[in-house]
Amino acid sequence: MKTDIEHQATLKRLERFSRFTDSSVGIPFTKFKFGIEALIGIIPGIGDAAGLILSSYVLFEAQRLGVGWRVKSRIITNMLIDFFVGLIPIVGDIFDAFFKANTRNTQLLKRYLHERSKKEYL
Repeated sequence: MKTDIEHQATLKRLERFSRFTDSSVGIPFTKFKFGIEALIGIIPGIGDAAGLILSSYVLFEAQRLGVGWRVKSRIITNMLIDFFVGLIPIVGDIFDAFFKANTRNTQLLKRYLHERSKKEYL
């Protein structure tokens, strides 16, 4: 079983990864940010496949942390929504900038680990 220190280190890595892929580029004079995944998603098909591959990193870390199938299935669902909607020209590119699947999935893991640690101390 992983320790809280290992969980925190993993979450920090995932938060940096999510920020890079989902919100690393700011639009001047606005609060809106998008990431590298939205940029590479502009390349039809290939960009969306690359985004799916990048997103699998969060799933890999979830597996490494021993997360249950319920959470992993939600992660996979977010990945597939991001991928398939991203395939739609123009609309998919805009969707990618707003959906932020990696950030959603990192938050899922964070909540799961928080709940699990609360249960362990009861």
